[in-house]
Amino acid sequence: MNKTDKVMVTGAKGLVGSTIVEYLKSEGYENIIEVGRGNCDLTDTLETRRFFEKSTPDYVFHAAARVYGIMGNMKNKALSFYDNVMINTNVVDASQKVGVKKITVMGTGAVYPYPSPGLPLREDMIFMGEPHHAENSYAHAKRAMLAMLQAYQESYGIDWAYIVSCNLFGPRDRFDTEFGHVVPSLIKKFYDAKKNGTNVTVWGDGSAQRDFMYVKDTARVSLKIMENLSGPVNIGSGKVYKIREIVDMIADISGMADRVVWDAKKPNGQDYRAYDLSKIKSVNFSCSYSIRQGLEETWDWYVSSALKGWV
Repeated sequence: MNKTDKVMVTGAKGLVGSTIVEYLKSEGYENIIEVGRGNCDLTDTLETRRFFEKSTPDYVFHAAARVYGIMGNMKNKALSFYDNVMINTNVVDASQKVGVKKITVMGTGAVYPYPSPGLPLREDMIFMGEPHHAENSYAHAKRAMLAMLQAYQESYGIDWAYIVSCNLFGPRDRFDTEFGHVVPSLIKKFYDAKKNGTNVTVWGDGSAQRDFMYVKDTARVSLKIMENLSGPVNIGSGKVYKIREIVDMIADISGMADRVVWDAKKPNGQDYRAYDLSKIKSVNFSCSYSIRQGLEETWDWYVSSALKGWV
């Protein structure tokens, strides 16, 4: 990409999209088209097509999605499937119709089969079985986008990359204790408990293991992928943490180390998920932020935002 190319970022107000926008600006990109719910309803086919025709982007980072954590995915399966299929279908189709040079999209590690066909998970394993039942509707919607990109490449020659993400976190996430992802949900729980002088109840038993990545590193690797890689690409820090380890770090950062109660009746989700990172290693990518640094920045951002009434 050239710094003068028109670069569209969907989901530009969300966790990943907003951070990609910030990073592109810091790298000197001059023509960034930010797409959020306020200027285009991506579930609307005609509106999306018209927006793309008016904007004529050269490159597209597609980060828009209806996103939940494990409980949100379990309780909103139909809505999650429908909205994500519509958003992804409209964006990929509109990108092809206006002749974008390349589209790089955000997928999810939830697309992988459960039980895992092998560990670490490789990109060629995605369609080897059914995804975990707790996230299957969201996963199938994201799988459909991958299948669509493959079809559009064969039929129209579109260039694409599909980012298979680990657990991402950072500022501007969905800090929702019921439906949010694990890190933002935990940060809100710890903040509320500290404010109210209560204990923090954490779902599961803390044994589930995940690869976590701070969103500023996600923005960096997304640009690397856009410039250097095609097809499905796993991203991650390369280190797998037990949820209990993440909880302990947030408890320490928040000064609430002695106030944690585990609710083993709530779901853990998939027990272990780790990724083969050969592709991003081939372009010399490694994370700049430790998980602890990312958690500290996210905690500080949330506390500041809460005091200002932004969250």
